Formats: sequence, C-alpha cells, structure tokens
Amino acid sequence: MEYKDYYKALGIKKDATQKEVQAAYRKLARKWHPDVNKKPDAEDKFKEINEAYEVLKDPEKRKRYDTYGANWREGQQYSPPPGWEHVQYGDGMGGFDFSGGDAGQFSDFFEGLFGRGRARGGASQDMQGWAMRGQDQETDIDLTLEEAYHGTKRVIRLQQMEQEGSQYVPKSREINVNIPAGVMDGKRIRLSGQGGTGVGGGPNGDLYLKVHITPHQLFTVNGSNLETEVQLSPWEAALGTKVELTTMTGEVNLTIPAGVQSGQKLRLRDKGMPIPKGGHGDLYAVIKIVVPKKLSEEEQELFEQLSRVSAFEPRSAGKEG
Repeated sequence: MEYKDYYKALGIKKDATQKEVQAAYRKLARKWHPDVNKKPDAEDKFKEINEAYEVLKDPEKRKRYDTYGANWREGQQYSPPPGWEHVQYGDGMGGFDFSGGDAGQFSDFFEGLFGRGRARGGASQDMQGWAMRGQDQETDIDLTLEEAYHGTKRVIRLQQMEQEGSQYVPKSREINVNIPAGVMDGKRIRLSGQGGTGVGGGPNGDLYLKVHITPHQLFTVNGSNLETEVQLSPWEAALGTKVELTTMTGEVNLTIPAGVQSGQKLRLRDKGMPIPKGGHGDLYAVIKIVVPKKLSEEEQELFEQLSRVSAFEPRSAGKEG
C-alpha cells in the first residue's frame, strides 16, 4: 500500500492543533466540494481531504496513523506489522462502520490502517458548521419575435445536481417561467433561487435565462426598434404612393413620399418592441427599389421615351451640392 501523507493533504504540520486541523479541513472542503468546484479532479481531491480529516480529527486514530505511518516516506510501500491484519475495530473507532460500504470511499492505505468501510456521517457532519451559497447557473432560451413582443409563459426543464443526505445526485425538474413583454435579444432573465443547490444549508444560487430571438421572416430586431423591408417599383418611388404595411399589431397604411431613395428609412413611431419601463420603440420601413427583369413592348417603349426626355443623371446626382 502506498503511504498517504494526511498532513500534507490538509496542508498542515504534524504538530498542528485539533483546531488547526479543523480550520484547514473546512477551508479545503469549501474549495474542492464537487458541487462548487467543477474541475475534473475535484471529486478525488475532496475524497482525499475527507479521508485525511477522518483520521486527524480523532486523537486516537491520529495516534495510530502517526505510529504506523510516520516511518514511511511518501511514495514508498507500506507493509503492516505482523498480526496487523487480525486487528479489528468496531464502532469504538467513532463514526465508522466496518461491516462493508463503498469500497471507493477511502484509499487502500486508509483501509489497511483502520479497516475497510466508510464514514457514518463523519466529515459531512463537520461540514454543517458552515454554509455556502449555491452557484449561479445560466441556460439559453429561444423565443419567437411574437413571444418576445407579447410576453409568454414557458416550462423550462433542467438537469441539476441536488443533495440527498451526503450525496449529490442528478435530478430533472421543471420551472414555470413568465417571459415579460418586450424582452430583448441577449437579455438575461434572473430566476432567484433556481440555480445550484446551496451547500451546508446555504441558499440556492440564481438561474439566468439568456434570451435569443429567432429570425423573423418580416422583421429585424435592433434593440427596441424593428425594421422591415418595403419594395417599390421605380415609378412608385419617383411619384410616391401608399402601401399597406404589416406591423406587430396589424396592418397600417404607409405614405411613401415622391422621390424616396432605395435604402431610405421611414419611421413609424411606437410600432416597435414594448419597452419594459413604458412605451414602445419605433418601426422603420426600409425602402428597396425593385426593377422589373422583363418588360412588355409597351413598357419598353415607355422606358425608352422616359430615357429620351429625362434630364436625370443618377451617377452625378450624389455629387451635386
């Protein structure tokens, strides 16, 4: 069996007082608890700390450890003295059940010294003297633009680690969530107390829902404002017209002024997204002038006539002034 240096595991000297042993354990337990520390080796480290504390917190066990373990350097193999295998310890060890249990709970060295078994309460009982708030967690939620505009209700299904006695087990749970009207893309919705489970009786962390608004066929979201494309023929753009425009609350008539340019934005006040503090953003109609790909004979003739009589020079228009 490989010698385990329990003093080194807790980062203390061999002459440390029992109070110093307890303080070192609690500090390390907070740091390496698997529900708090997500590093791959956190669980193994936490078990190592618990094993060391199970021995060093008890004066009798600590004495036995010092007697049978102090003469071996770390990394060497430990051979117990003759007859050691016949020595058995019962409940007098204080908090251990050696009738069986989790074989992976403690190292071979520990079992060689104190018998095979697992702590009955043990370290977990000493951890109850402190409490730690659970971790905040975050998950994504996809909303349609209509859901974001009007608000909606959702059921969120989560897989989380929850404490059962001294163990943490994965559990599924559902949370009913009210999505407020006007929530913006990228916004984080805070659900108080719905995050990671608190340690040692501490409060749960919070759960944050990060909102993603899915693409819409008509509208583009820009903060609290919306944009929608309006396609016009060349003559509509030149002469002006009225078009029926779809908004989030229904159809409206939009007046297009004569001479409107492609790419120009016409603002419709208060037709954008609801603003949580009150009011609405704006809706912008983005003009796009569309030219017919095929012309009838009459259209061809009219366009040719227009080209002869018009003095408009599009390539020099932007240079004027």
